[in-house]
Formats: sequence, structure tokens, C-alpha cells
Amino acid sequence: MDSYQPNRKIPCVYMRGGTSKALFFHDKDLPQDTEARDRVILSAFGSPDHRQIDGMGGANTSTSKVAIIKKSSRPGIDVDYDFGQVDIFAPVVGKTMNCGNISSAVGSFAIDEGLVEAEEPITEVHIFNTNTQKEIVAQVPVRDGRAMTEGDFAIDGVPGTGARVLLKFVAPQGAASGRLLPTGHAKDAIEVEGRVYEYSLVDAANPVMFVHPEDFGVTGTETPARFNALPNCEDICRRLEVIRGTGAILLGLAKDLEDARVNSQTLPKIAFAARPADYTAGSGKAIAADQLDLVGRLFSVNMKMIDAYMGTGAICTITAANTPGTIVNEIVCGAGRHPDNHASHIRIGHPWGIMDVYADLQDNEDGTHTVLSGNLERTARRIMEGCVYVRD
Repeated sequence: MDSYQPNRKIPCVYMRGGTSKALFFHDKDLPQDTEARDRVILSAFGSPDHRQIDGMGGANTSTSKVAIIKKSSRPGIDVDYDFGQVDIFAPVVGKTMNCGNISSAVGSFAIDEGLVEAEEPITEVHIFNTNTQKEIVAQVPVRDGRAMTEGDFAIDGVPGTGARVLLKFVAPQGAASGRLLPTGHAKDAIEVEGRVYEYSLVDAANPVMFVHPEDFGVTGTETPARFNALPNCEDICRRLEVIRGTGAILLGLAKDLEDARVNSQTLPKIAFAARPADYTAGSGKAIAADQLDLVGRLFSVNMKMIDAYMGTGAICTITAANTPGTIVNEIVCGAGRHPDNHASHIRIGHPWGIMDVYADLQDNEDGTHTVLSGNLERTARRIMEGCVYVRD
């Protein structure tokens, strides 16, 4: 008879960052072999399983994320941060992208775990995201040697208030492809099932393909629940996936559409971008058009509309807003708004409310503006610390 083998326990911290949650691990506590590491992470989340019932996953993409942290040896950098999007339906830990919301919890984790010395009232943590090879600077409020959790700052999509964390995504352009506009154009067109669709593929923090929702017979103000209830939802998602998969091929992440569907689900993202309009958020909050610069809806793995808005998606959106000729630029800077294509602050209407995103801009001689950093204000909170038990 086989001897009893208990489940293995691994130290971890469960944290919320912005509108997402993740398991945080120290790099030293996980196997160094990539395949073994992925097996541990999948077991910790209970993936693949649509309920993730045997693990810590929350059965949606916003709560099926992992962050792996270690002290950095890079000059001027405090910690290295590796992000993983844990698939719910397949045994896959996606590593090609970063998550802006989870990034907002990395500084707090690093301070509380002793990887960075705490300095009151604000500790600046320099983070290197290994997925995108980009630097992120987090300004974290600190009191009594610990990252502050409580405060009076609120973000739509998270109940209550918390301490404000400022994130700066330094030089976000070309995170996946090395180019702001991977196709060389601000707008392109593709024919799908006999119809032509316009899109803008912009690569900043994460690459996003922006499309017009009206081309698909929707307004772009739909909540995920309303969108999923549409009788033609499956048809819309099929066409969106063709466009998104084409973007994966253009980025060199897939060889064909089937390869993109199976092996490049995390990148690129695809988003509806619409002109400001009145709508009711999933929270019941009335959103007025004059509170917005554009309405945005982002889709994640398996073509699921996200309940709020991704942090990296917001950085890409404000970068696109400052890139002449893109779909986002035409919406944000059209009709006399943001004169001279100078959009240092935009307000994105998402399914759960409004997200503010900022940019530090460099004015160029030709009248354009370079995004030196895309900036977000988020909150983060340590929810639980201890050990997760994984199956051997």
C-alpha cells in the first residue's frame, strides 16, 4: 500500500491590488524549474476548473492572478516582479503580460516583507516587471514601518476607501513588440466574414487593439451581464477573437488564429472604445457623459468582458489618446476637447464606474507629445498571509 503523502505547504500572501486579487510568493519559495513552478501555481489556484473549487482562485480572471517577487540586483531597482495570469479552463500560467492593478500591491508587499526599507510618510519602490521588461515606480504611504492600508481614497470597483498608492509606468511604449504602433499605422482595417472592421493596435504597458463597438451592433456602454445576455453575444465574441488573434500574429505571439486562441489568450487585449455617453454602471451608479473622455470595455482571457478596467489597459489608453490618428485619440481629442492632442488626464467610463489615468508628457517640436510615464492612483490591501497547500 502506498504511504500517505501530505500536501506540501508554501508561504504566500493573498492581496488585493486595485480591482484584482493575487497570490503573492517570494521567488525563493517556489521551484526554480519553470514547469514545476507552473504546476505548483496551478494547484494553488485549483486550475484548471471553472469553479477553481480546490484552490484559492475566485473563478474569474480578475481573481486568478499570481505575483512572484524577489529583491533585485539591477541598478536603481528594488524588486523584480513576475506576473502570471492563471487560466481557469486550461493548465496554463500566462506570462507574456503584466497587470497594472496587481502592480499596485507590489510596493506594499515589498515593504511589509522587508525587501525595501520603509520610510515615512512615503516610500518610493522601484519595481522591474520581468514580463514587459519595464520599470514601475510605486509611491506607497507608510506608517510605523508598514505600508498603510486605511485611508480616504476611493476607486470605483472596490468597496470603501483605502490609502492612495501612486503608480508610474515608466516609458510604457513597446512593452511587447518594442514599438508603440506595431503595424506602423495609427489605424488599420481587417475584413471578417465579409465586413471591414477598423482597429488601432497600440503597444504601451500591454498591447491593446481598440475597436468601435457600433461596428458590432452594440453601444459600448453595456455591462458584462448585459453583454453576455445579448442573443448575438457569441457571434460578436467570435469576430472579436478573429481580430484579436490577428493582432497576436502581427505581434509575433502566434503563427495562426488557432495558435492565438490556444496559446496567446493573454495578449493582445481587445477593447471597445466609444464616445462619452450616459449609462448606468454595474454598481447602480449613474454615469454622465460629461464626466468622461471616453467609454471603454476591455476583454480578457476567453473573450470575457472585464467588470472594471485593467491598469495596464488604462496606461495603453492614455498613450493611445496622445498618439495622433488612433481611434482613442480621435475620441478623446476630437470635438475641440484636449486641444493640441495634449491629454495629460483622461477619465475612462468602465462597467463599474470611472477610472482616472494620468500621463507625464514631453512636448515635441512637431506638436506631438511623448508619454514619459503613465500614472494610476490605486489602493491595495493585504488580506491574508500564511501558507497555501498544494498537491504533490
